[in-house]
Amino acid sequence: MKPKLVVLTGAGISAESGLRTFRDSDGLWEGHDVYEVASPSGWQQNPSLVQEFYNLRRKDVLAARPNAAHTGLAALEQWYDVRIITQNIDDLHERGGSSRVLHLHGEILKMRSVHDETKLYDIREDIAMGQVAPDGGQFRPHVVWFGEDVSMIQPAVLEIVQADIFVLIGTSLNVYPAAGLVNYLRADVPRYIIDKKIPPVSDSHDWTLIEKPATEGVGELLRLLRP
Repeated sequence: MKPKLVVLTGAGISAESGLRTFRDSDGLWEGHDVYEVASPSGWQQNPSLVQEFYNLRRKDVLAARPNAAHTGLAALEQWYDVRIITQNIDDLHERGGSSRVLHLHGEILKMRSVHDETKLYDIREDIAMGQVAPDGGQFRPHVVWFGEDVSMIQPAVLEIVQADIFVLIGTSLNVYPAAGLVNYLRADVPRYIIDKKIPPVSDSHDWTLIEKPATEGVGELLRLLRP
């Protein structure tokens, strides 16, 4: 049995692939307040704007390539049972070679009806207004907006409580409930943070801090964890 290595990733790991992060953009995405384009109320007020915003994000993701942090985590599968929990809606972990990836906040390359969040459809083109699911509901991106339930949080907790080693990469720990996942770690679990700016953690003395961008930091992690 390989030791279980659980990794929680945020926008910082995708930033080096050219995908902009929310925390580096002063709360604005493409000039829009986040709640205009990433909330149920924004969708109610201007669904065309929200649809256009995510159509652009989808193009960005498809144009991006996995970086050394993504491929480095996949390489750790040689020695560990690696479980990736990501807050990111891109597919760079999968394209980087990771075989077990749980998306907390949805996936930009999937869509669903406004009436049913369980039946998903692959999408690599734009989603058009008027494009409806078999149940008659307008298709929307399969993305968790601010104010919506994070249905994958319980599966993520189950992974966290079984972790033998834990790594946090590129997340500010500001978005809940994802930020609360670290509270489910067993006390004796070795834990690492990789970030160019280390986020505040209450028990920082228990963490190995790697204050570097994700690509450099995962390179260091590989050196530390390789048997």
